[in-house]
Amino acid sequence: MTSTLAKLPFDELLRQVRACTICAEALPHGPRPVVQLSPASRILVVSQAPGRRVHETGLPFNDPSGDRLRQWMGMTWETFYDASNLAILPMGFCFPGTGKSGDLPPRPECAPAWHNALLDRLSNIGLTLVIGQYAHAWHLPNGKRSVTENVENWRQYWPDLLPMPHPSPRNNLWLRRNPWFEDEVIPELQERVAALLTEADER
Repeated sequence: MTSTLAKLPFDELLRQVRACTICAEALPHGPRPVVQLSPASRILVVSQAPGRRVHETGLPFNDPSGDRLRQWMGMTWETFYDASNLAILPMGFCFPGTGKSGDLPPRPECAPAWHNALLDRLSNIGLTLVIGQYAHAWHLPNGKRSVTENVENWRQYWPDLLPMPHPSPRNNLWLRRNPWFEDEVIPELQERVAALLTEADER
């Protein structure tokens, strides 16, 4: 399948992604893949999976997590949702449903089916934000360490890639226990984002 996907025009590949039903039987609310990307994208956000509100609206990070992520990145709503600036590629494209302690993990079928074919089309990415444990495990060489360990070692990957905690309000306790993240990392992130967007404007 991967070799077949590699031959598709970008628009057709994206159409097939948005029509995907490979794990429909496991999704309590049905499939609704939510992604945002363009071959021109300069920044890539690899996240976990859409939540209920994103599933309902079809707009990625259209929730309190997105509000915090935009604040961390220093991006306006309009800039964030311009695919030529920002690609958003969750580990699972559909809302997996809710468990006892929050949303369920991303469906495991999704990333192996689609990620490599999509990532191969994103040749202009200058920074990848890797958000949460499932994205860490996929994208980082030592990604199966704890989220805290991965984020503490952020300079190992900088400036091309940044491991991040999830911006969900559920992580408020983590942020209070690790104030260095917002004090030290976020200013560097905002500077890098601004530089990449300026480069894009100058092209």
